[in-house]
Amino acid sequence: MENVVLIIHLLLALALIGVVLLQRSEGGGLGMGSGGGGAATGRAAATALGKVTWILAIGFIITSITLTIIAADKSAGSSVLDRIGGGSAPATEDAPALPAGSDLLPPSAGDNAPLVPRAD
Repeated sequence: MENVVLIIHLLLALALIGVVLLQRSEGGGLGMGSGGGGAATGRAAATALGKVTWILAIGFIITSITLTIIAADKSAGSSVLDRIGGGSAPATEDAPALPAGSDLLPPSAGDNAPLVPRAD
């Protein structure tokens, strides 16, 4: 069921992109044009492409909500960590040993030894 809704969702998205690109540009971005029939002058006449755009947009929103509900139902009662697998991996014996805590501390104030990096 999820795959069917997802395919419909993708087809609606592609159709919506195509219909929006086919529409005539009103010009004057952000309402800066003084041409007739703009958003600031009242309700413009509804064209066929405008109606198709609204229908595709409503279908796109419905399939988005449906996919969200399906995903929530599938994941109810489980965690992402539960789906990963058998828990933590066993420690391998080849892993290098961690340095001792005293090796990580800076030298003391009375230590006059030069600060030369060690290769071990």
